[in-house]
Amino acid sequence: MTKRLLIMLGCIVVLIAGIAFGFYLHIQKLIASSPKPSAQTVTTTKVAAAEWQPQLSSVGTVTAYRGVDVTSEIAGLVREIKFKSGQHVKKGDLLIALNADSDIAQLQALEASAELAATVLKRDEAQLAVEGVSQAQVDADKADLKNKRALVAQQTALVEKKTIRAPFAGRLGITAINPGQYVNPGDKLVTLQTIDPIYVNFSIPQKQSSMLKVDQNLKIISDAYPEAPFAGKVNAINPVVDASSRNVQVQAKLSNEKQQLLPGMFANVSLDVGDKNKYITLPQTAITYNPYGSTVFVVKQGKDDKGAAMLKVNQVFVTTGATRGDQVAITKGLEVGQEVVTSGQLKLKNDTWIVVDNSVLPANDPNPTPQEH
Repeated sequence: MTKRLLIMLGCIVVLIAGIAFGFYLHIQKLIASSPKPSAQTVTTTKVAAAEWQPQLSSVGTVTAYRGVDVTSEIAGLVREIKFKSGQHVKKGDLLIALNADSDIAQLQALEASAELAATVLKRDEAQLAVEGVSQAQVDADKADLKNKRALVAQQTALVEKKTIRAPFAGRLGITAINPGQYVNPGDKLVTLQTIDPIYVNFSIPQKQSSMLKVDQNLKIISDAYPEAPFAGKVNAINPVVDASSRNVQVQAKLSNEKQQLLPGMFANVSLDVGDKNKYITLPQTAITYNPYGSTVFVVKQGKDDKGAAMLKVNQVFVTTGATRGDQVAITKGLEVGQEVVTSGQLKLKNDTWIVVDNSVLPANDPNPTPQEH
């Protein structure tokens, strides 16, 4: 019985070993016959160096060189409107005439009274010379004349206030005032703006305030004219830091001959600071940002199983710096001349074979402009 049992166990072991060996041969055959991973299509670019001018960026608001809402000092009925909406006017041009008939009549009466007082004074001075009147009478006549002339001046000022003039040269806005309308003191009649030159007000964080100085060059870009940057200079720096935001307010002055910039517009401000620096730059699409660090895929030469030359990739950690437009500066991890994948990274890992197709490239412009589609 013991001998038969041993023979039976030996047969079972041999059978199991045969089955296992056959299964192993079958797996190896499947692996050998399975298709190999195909090369992945990507876009690439050569790592290059570029000079960047250090800049401070901010968003500002366009304000008029001079701007005011023209109002009336006194109440009155609008008789004439001497301008058209949007018209350019000079300093002192008549804008609106209020009804001043009664005021002019009162002025004429006061002028007549002043003339009479002057005549009385002249006659009494002649009488004083022959001792016909006392000195007190002449003094009273002089005081009366001064009083009447003062009343004339007061009434003249009142009449002048009935004619509203441009306080400075500029461009008028749109008005809703019509002839025959009654206006009260302080009512807005029309806006007047001087927009050449023009100001742009913006803020810079206090930690960057040491980089600011008057007459620094800057550029303004408005979305109304994205392809036409406006050049200007720093005109003034506020000596007080805003306690709530810890920002410093800065004012820039720009030429606006074509009057393209209008008060109230917002503008992107780029302020040049310091000397130009040289950076290794890449399109931002080339960077894969991960919790454990930023990486890129570097292209290198290799050979497949048949010895044919092919390209493959190797993942490399990099340190990124400042960004500008579509580009990002690389401060560590790459060298000029290396080839880097710029799109298609999601399907890559170390030693993945690739095929380069640069017929359509991702954006790589350091100074892009908005495009309408």
